[in-house]
Amino acid sequence: MSNLLDRFLRYVRIDTQSDPESASTPSTEKQWHLARLLARELEEMGLADVRLDEKAYLTATLPANTTQPVPTIGFVSHFDTSPDFSGAGVNPRIIAGYEGGDITLNAELGVVLSPSEFPELLLYRGQTLVVTDGTTLLGADDKAGIAEIMTAMETLLAHPEIPHGAIRIGFTPDEEIGRGAHHFDVEAFGAEWAYTVDGSQIGELEYENFNAAKARIRVQGKSVHPGYAKDKMINALSVLREILAGLPAGEVPEKTSGREGFFHVHHLAGSVEEATADLLIRDHDRDGFEARKQQLRDLVGRRQQGTAARIELHLEDQYYNMKEKVLPVFPIVTIAEQAMQAVGVAPIIKPIRGGTDGSQLSYMGLPCPNLFAGGHNFHGKYEFIPLESMEKAVAVIVKICELTATQSPETWKKQRA
Repeated sequence: MSNLLDRFLRYVRIDTQSDPESASTPSTEKQWHLARLLARELEEMGLADVRLDEKAYLTATLPANTTQPVPTIGFVSHFDTSPDFSGAGVNPRIIAGYEGGDITLNAELGVVLSPSEFPELLLYRGQTLVVTDGTTLLGADDKAGIAEIMTAMETLLAHPEIPHGAIRIGFTPDEEIGRGAHHFDVEAFGAEWAYTVDGSQIGELEYENFNAAKARIRVQGKSVHPGYAKDKMINALSVLREILAGLPAGEVPEKTSGREGFFHVHHLAGSVEEATADLLIRDHDRDGFEARKQQLRDLVGRRQQGTAARIELHLEDQYYNMKEKVLPVFPIVTIAEQAMQAVGVAPIIKPIRGGTDGSQLSYMGLPCPNLFAGGHNFHGKYEFIPLESMEKAVAVIVKICELTATQSPETWKKQRA
């Protein structure tokens, strides 16, 4: 699997951070660098129909090697990295034979990856870890998924004795800012279903995710010299603070888990004259999701009644829980579970506390559960990934292709019905 590690290290060194403030697609020009590299590698590998469109969506086909009627399936990953933390100058380090203690990522800055803070590290004693240098994220979300899909296709090409139908590959920009599927041509992709390879811990298999919305609150105040401000000044910062104080204190990411929803204030900016807050709203339950949005509307409405400040609320739905679209074709989850078991991976079926391109693609007509890619602590300097988890992800992808080709045709006829 040396090709797998080499690919991954090569990909993460390319800065592909997306930008939520940009209106273009891709949102940053630098995402093209990896997109074009991947297009060349797919062509050199020998895949067919390699197409990089004008918005940096990259697709390709591994043709079927069996004459049996087999559904066309797909695998999808994204090449952008999160705007939450720097992705420039990524300098990955290899920790061979991890012994279970602290890992000093950056001695000068005092950045330490410790099992006392991240106990999941202890699951990987004796394995090879790829970590950061403590100044950037790693980019395993989702360059690990890309490297795994590429290596799985290479494996299938090198082993024609493994039967498979037509396999479609899709790599997308801007997933981290909620736009990864916005310009994805599902009809042209031509798969009956697909899998995003965008999960975390080895074994994760997910077909439920948050319903998601983003919100921006903007307060327009009135700046007056503080010495003469009585009954004149309107402090936009104070008005915004009072609105946010009305949100439930325990319903935030750092205090919730499982299927519990939350409000996440992730950006604040402003002055007396003008202040803004950007929030994420998340809930697995659709009714709960709608209630959270209404709760925010009510908070803003009540505060508007008590001030001369102008308060604006912009709410925008981002994606919905894919469960509704996956349950009618549940054999696509079962076959992924069988593939994991066949290669010695214990499936961990749980809801995603986030979203993937698959959540949007499922509502666009391409049911798309999510497979593990193997990384941990995404979007920050403590991100790491075990090489052995990546190797298992490759094995799972290959096995899904094989099982899809060897299932009884009656299985797929029933699913289509």
